[in-house]
Amino acid sequence: MQGAFFNFSRKTIPVDWNLLITQLMNGLQLGLLLFLLASGLTLIFGIMDFINLSHGSFYMIGAYFCGTVVSVTGSLIAGIVVALICTFAIGAIVELVIARRLYRSDHLDHVLVTFGLILIFDTLVHMIWGAAGMAIPLPEILNGQLHIGTLVLPTYRLVIICSGLLVAAILFVLVTRTRLGMLIRAGASNRTMVEALGVNINKLFLIVFAIGATMSGFAGMLIAPITEASIGMGNEIIIIAFVVVIVGGIGSVKGAFFAALIIGLMDTIGRSYLDDLLKLSLSAEVAETAAPALSAMLVYILMAAVLAFRPQGLFPPAGSK
Repeated sequence: MQGAFFNFSRKTIPVDWNLLITQLMNGLQLGLLLFLLASGLTLIFGIMDFINLSHGSFYMIGAYFCGTVVSVTGSLIAGIVVALICTFAIGAIVELVIARRLYRSDHLDHVLVTFGLILIFDTLVHMIWGAAGMAIPLPEILNGQLHIGTLVLPTYRLVIICSGLLVAAILFVLVTRTRLGMLIRAGASNRTMVEALGVNINKLFLIVFAIGATMSGFAGMLIAPITEASIGMGNEIIIIAFVVVIVGGIGSVKGAFFAALIIGLMDTIGRSYLDDLLKLSLSAEVAETAAPALSAMLVYILMAAVLAFRPQGLFPPAGSK
């Protein structure tokens, strides 16, 4: 199923609509995975003013715990449930033992200590599971394809999208309809006032940090059956998660959601079609050389534009300036 996609200077780009829809689904999948990472990160940064570079390590830890349980039980559901509990516990321990001691320190201390945590977690994973990656097999029901006319979509990718949307809905209800959510929103807007009103800020920080770690781990569990669990896998995606936080607005879950979708779609579509767009005005050789570099820059160009024209982010928390 093809048609004219773009016409410029008498040149036309043919488009495969099946491929376009597939890439849109891939962009939606990437965006929702970024949201799972960035939502916890933006709360930790927005409420605690704590820069946690090791947030991506929970992404890796969740994948490895899930893979281990799946290899023993043969059940992906059991793997996810056990891994969520373990990731929550490890996040709580990190907050109690390390992060809590750094809240009153400057950001340079946060960066140095959490970078050290990345190295520690990577080394521990290497010692426990070895240097080789860990593949996580999918159950037969999730390993097929959904056929819609001539369109073919992998079943598991649809599961990732639905899971991401479900978690986003649960988090929305938690943040907007519960007392804990009220405290989280208030803490993101004015932490000092929340503490002055008698709220146990240490307990709030512990819960937020552990929830953020769990959501990061859940993202790792979802993607591991596709890419396999590997040492340092979280380090490759955490930078983009920080971009999502900045674009959406620090402390804003709504901002993290929409920014993650925008960046996921921009990255996927850019890598798929930017070379074709450049060929409308450039030679094929130049377009194919420039497109990969430009597509990798698109999300950072977006971040620079947001910082220049709307430094508080697209959807900042209520009360922020």
